[in-house]
Amino acid sequence: MSDVRFVLRSRRVLAPEGERPASVTVGADGKIAAVLPYEAEAPPGATVEDLGEDALLPGLVDTHVHVNDPGRTAWEGFYAATRAAAAGGITTLVDMPLNSLPPTTTAANLAEKRAVAGPKAHVDVGFWGGAVPGNAHELRALHEAGVFGFKCFLSPSGVEEFPELDPGQLAVVMAEIASFDGLLIVHAEDPGQLASAPQKGGPAYADFLASRPREAENDAIALLVTLAREHGTRVHVLHLSSSDALPLVAKARAEGIRLTAETCPHFLTLTAEEVPDGATEFKCCPPIREQANQDALWQGLADGTLDCVVSDHSPCTTDLKTPDFGTAWGGISSLQLGLPAIWTEARRRGHGLADVARWMSGAPARLAGLAHKGAIAPGRDADFAVLAPEETFTVDPVHLHHRNQVTAYAGKTLHGVVRSAWLRGGRVADHGTPTSKTGQLIERTA
Repeated sequence: MSDVRFVLRSRRVLAPEGERPASVTVGADGKIAAVLPYEAEAPPGATVEDLGEDALLPGLVDTHVHVNDPGRTAWEGFYAATRAAAAGGITTLVDMPLNSLPPTTTAANLAEKRAVAGPKAHVDVGFWGGAVPGNAHELRALHEAGVFGFKCFLSPSGVEEFPELDPGQLAVVMAEIASFDGLLIVHAEDPGQLASAPQKGGPAYADFLASRPREAENDAIALLVTLAREHGTRVHVLHLSSSDALPLVAKARAEGIRLTAETCPHFLTLTAEEVPDGATEFKCCPPIREQANQDALWQGLADGTLDCVVSDHSPCTTDLKTPDFGTAWGGISSLQLGLPAIWTEARRRGHGLADVARWMSGAPARLAGLAHKGAIAPGRDADFAVLAPEETFTVDPVHLHHRNQVTAYAGKTLHGVVRSAWLRGGRVADHGTPTSKTGQLIERTA
């Protein structure tokens, strides 16, 4: 204990075994040295900060963030995104391979993105690779360069430089990824179902919802299950919004297929019934569905069918959010707000902070293989989010650190104020203000 640099005490420490009073000691190496009883005497020379009733959570891990840098930095960027992450208690994010120019579909493109991200990172940043038509031969090199896995679309992505895979191309990609035991993460919507759905456009949210039916997700996930069974590939379903697909996911797992799934704050806290016509800040694909569907998603989280909750932060400039749901850019900005949004609804439904920590830190860290993240335990990185769980605030977009202050949460009153965030024992945000730029670029490890 002689190298302990400081101690964080709280009556509400979210350790792996549950919530309890504790003193967490942090070494000079930025690792957690020990989790001790709250009353334990601090080592000589260590600084002590007592958080009182504020909860100490493991720093959140967000494995689904579109940073759009380089190339579309008017939409976001590593500087703004990582500041917003720190302010929201996220200490590690993994960047999606599309919406940047170039996309992360080759090792050379990954190197270009890493060069841009490094000097701007307030929190730790990792990268997904991309699987697109014709690049299956690039995937092993990307894996060896440290990406955490490979994203693909089964329907059009919305940007021409990142095309979708057809079933034959998907099978080739899955076989290649299985050959080195990589991870495929999938935007799962079936293009045939989308093509046959009514496509009216216009300001009515009901028309947009009808254009992205649940069957599109259900059929796409069924295809993934079939191919994962055939090739033995590890597969993760991104932003699952159709609760109808939950039994399919559960059955596949019971069969031994290596399938995981995530959902997002907007699917768990917003409902189709509340979306005003023309309010395209609520547009995302797949879409926000009805209240009954949301209830079933929460049940899927509770029973473990859904593994984790991540943001799918997909911002754009204000002008791209036109009042027409058919033409507006689809994406919801929530990087800074995910923790209070989820906690607000979780507490209403009888869940505790331990559940939130598991869904938003432990499980995403496990998905990406980040063994040194995601828990307040000895040997892990000293990454923390300090939350005042009973305090409330009303979302004012001007206080967001995202590059564009467009959010579906504007005007909502949420429980849970993020007091601070800590990365490897250093404070990176204090009362909503990012304080230091000490993020590192991280890679997949064996």
